Amino acid sequence: MNVNISTRFMRIWQRNLTVYRESWQVNFLPPLLEPFFYLLAFGIGFSGMINSVSYASREVSYVSFIAPALVAINIMNNAFFENTFGSFVRMYYQKTFDAMMATPLNAEEIITGEIVWGATKSVIGTVIMLIVISFFGLVSYPAGILIVFVAFLGGIAFGSTAMVFTGMVERIELFNLPIFLFITPMFLFSGTFFPLTGLPLWAQYFALVLPLTHLVNLVRALSLGLFNLELLISLAYLIVFCLVMFPLAIFKMRRRLIK
Repeated sequence: MNVNISTRFMRIWQRNLTVYRESWQVNFLPPLLEPFFYLLAFGIGFSGMINSVSYASREVSYVSFIAPALVAINIMNNAFFENTFGSFVRMYYQKTFDAMMATPLNAEEIITGEIVWGATKSVIGTVIMLIVISFFGLVSYPAGILIVFVAFLGGIAFGSTAMVFTGMVERIELFNLPIFLFITPMFLFSGTFFPLTGLPLWAQYFALVLPLTHLVNLVRALSLGLFNLELLISLAYLIVFCLVMFPLAIFKMRRRLIK
């Protein structure tokens, strides 16, 4: 497959940013309030029962353990839902992609612009969440600044995966299937709310296959100011994951747009 992508994909990004700015007040609230509610529910509710957990051969408070996971979940959700429901609406209902295809933009640039925009939403949500949880002293700086770059990488990973599904489903309600089979298991079993060491051995190996596990590892390590081999392994995993899923997203969506 011949892939031709120029900097014109930024026009797609610019268009989506313009639309986002029209309703930024609504888009701003979830990443602002979500970590606060989760920290109240889990931090106050569970902290009385779970004083600390063991992570990377050290004891950390339960709130410090789950806060980075909430950031990672936010990265996943922003990119995945933007490039499934959001992209599908623009493609199928609003016919925005058809209008773009009538311009000098090609299919690869449209898809790339959509994925980069999904990753940008992950970054925006991450910055907002970092500001919130920083007030609770749950982010170690300057290492925590690198979480913003991890958010973009994670956004590309989950945005590309989402575009693969967008290139496959025929009806918008069918997105419930990948959410149920792909997103929900990761939400629960990627070391988000409890250490992976508490799972059976087979489940631990299964969790290592899931991209959210490695995203959580990266965000948690940087949030705690830890630099270790596990961080590098997770970084390598996400880069390879992007290198596989991004071309696959281009392939699936190109077949969908060009018939």
